[in-house]
Amino acid sequence: MSNDRYTSPLSERYASKEMQYIFSPDKKFRTWRKLWIALAETEKELGLDITEEQIEELKAHADDINYDVAKEREKVVRHDVMSHVYAYGKQCPNAKGIIHLGATSCYVGDNTDIILMSEALEIVRKKLINVIAELAKFADAHKSLPTLAFTHFQPAQPTTVGKRATLWMQEFMMDLEDLEYVKGSLKLLGSKGTTGTQASFLELFDGDQETIDKIDPMIAKKMGFETCYPVSGQTYSRKVDTRVVNVLAGIAASAHKMSNDIRLLQHLKEIEEPFEKSQIGSSAMAYKRNPMRSERIASLSRYVMVDAMNPTITSATQWFERTLDDSANKRLSVPEGFLAIDGILDLCLNVVDGLVVYPKVIEKRLMSELPFMATENIMMDAVKAGGDRQELHERIRELSMEAGRNVKEKGLDNNLLELIAADPAFNLSLEELQKTMDPAKYVGRAPVQVDAYLKNVVNPVLEANKDILGVTAEINV
Repeated sequence: MSNDRYTSPLSERYASKEMQYIFSPDKKFRTWRKLWIALAETEKELGLDITEEQIEELKAHADDINYDVAKEREKVVRHDVMSHVYAYGKQCPNAKGIIHLGATSCYVGDNTDIILMSEALEIVRKKLINVIAELAKFADAHKSLPTLAFTHFQPAQPTTVGKRATLWMQEFMMDLEDLEYVKGSLKLLGSKGTTGTQASFLELFDGDQETIDKIDPMIAKKMGFETCYPVSGQTYSRKVDTRVVNVLAGIAASAHKMSNDIRLLQHLKEIEEPFEKSQIGSSAMAYKRNPMRSERIASLSRYVMVDAMNPTITSATQWFERTLDDSANKRLSVPEGFLAIDGILDLCLNVVDGLVVYPKVIEKRLMSELPFMATENIMMDAVKAGGDRQELHERIRELSMEAGRNVKEKGLDNNLLELIAADPAFNLSLEELQKTMDPAKYVGRAPVQVDAYLKNVVNPVLEANKDILGVTAEINV
């Protein structure tokens, strides 16, 4: 690796080798050659004067790309597609005359982009399902562990650790639905010609409309797709890129939300992300255990969410049948969005798989706030013991304010139960009051909700995709 020039952190630090290969030059140019073979085969099958020997010659050199020839040619012609047509022709002298016949540059460029995005979405889908699977295990294991819930990051009614995890999981499940819909809707451009009219094929096939109608479906089938977009300019609509990167941005938003929650929980010392035995949390403060992986998830997620603006603006500003101001932007925004989300999902998988829960800390914080939350039950018990509901409500309000001042102003423990026990209006002993302090009484239906969500929503998805479960995160820790 050269140390005297910029290299992308997405390749050096974050994205997996699998995702990097999808957007590598080798994958791109091999796909170009497969498309040229598919075009030649289709044209031969539809009656053009192309021989089987020419097809076999093209196939023989589908993967051994002569990059040196293409690079030298591009210095002369300043056109990447024609440089590779030339290089391919040098290897296939008998077939060089029929390579790219009737096609435009977008035949290889745009169809390849669709193919790469489809394959990249499958990698994302695989990793997303595995993150969901790990969250499901975590939610099930902790579905009955009471914890303090927060609204506005202020103490609210308790929930359970597992129920909170279902909130993260549900957002990822929404992302999976969006991903599968968009991936399932992808179509090839086909071979539409310079402005999408297939005029060159009218010439090649002597105006035979019925034969020309067969070209796109045949190419699509050879490349593993069901169909092509029915109409286009020279390019497929850049709205397609917008839809794809919006899916990535949605996953990033879900990951960011989860990582923020984990960072806050780590501050509270209730839950921690994995921490290596020899990992250093701070160069100055040796005792620190920083949530650096969750922070990295948040950091990369912000990049992907902002990146979604690129294809949106590009789609909005295309002129008529095409302009070339999309090209440089697409080369950056689409691959880098995928590389970043790939790294994000690997990090999510690593973090969720290794989350450490501290039940004693969770219990201590919950118990410090539970007396306030138990006041409604206490009031009902006092009414049963002969008290007046309205008078008791006012006394609880006053005593709650006093206990709150003791905590905030004096740094004391919450002594609301002691204050209530000492008030004759309640006619309840401290021992009786402490019996109301079982956290499980205050989590509502959280454990039942976790069971139902896993059984009815998550587990059927995991069962349908059991062949791809067990992915190991590939990350730089």
